Amino acid sequence: MTKFLLAVHVLAAIVAVGPVTVAASMFPPVARRVLAAPPAGSGTAALADDDTEPVIPASDDPGAADDPAGTLRLLYRICRVYAVVGVVVPVFGFATASRMGVLGDAWLITSIALTALAAVVLAALVLPAQTTLVEGDGTVRHTARLAMYTGVFNLQWATVTVLMIVRPGSTTGA
Repeated sequence: MTKFLLAVHVLAAIVAVGPVTVAASMFPPVARRVLAAPPAGSGTAALADDDTEPVIPASDDPGAADDPAGTLRLLYRICRVYAVVGVVVPVFGFATASRMGVLGDAWLITSIALTALAAVVLAALVLPAQTTLVEGDGTVRHTARLAMYTGVFNLQWATVTVLMIVRPGSTTGA
């Protein structure tokens, strides 16, 4: 049963967390491209309320391959959906750790804390910043801040991954 739980935990992490980290990382540069692009048919970029930064134009064809605004919306949807799906990762992680008897190990407690912090960064910083940009209220400065939030989120997941592989001080064999 432990092997099954571990397999589901690892597969869930790959399938759920992987797309969020990639899509979240791709989002800021695509948002900058969208902000720099003039709205369809205008020849100039739309400006935000403060007249200093362009806002994201709405697209007439969201399915177009060369539509950065459509790509932005797709990346946003991937982040939102897979963030919810990602809840299964810690659920199976706790079940696996319980079966292995490592719930009190320092490496696991650190991983749990980093996972919780990553979830907070995603829910409180990354997704709201993406929402602002998708809704057309963002500026280039918002993309820079979002890139920082995304980097912190990805660094937390990378650290958790290393801790799960190396398991420093673990007696379960690594």
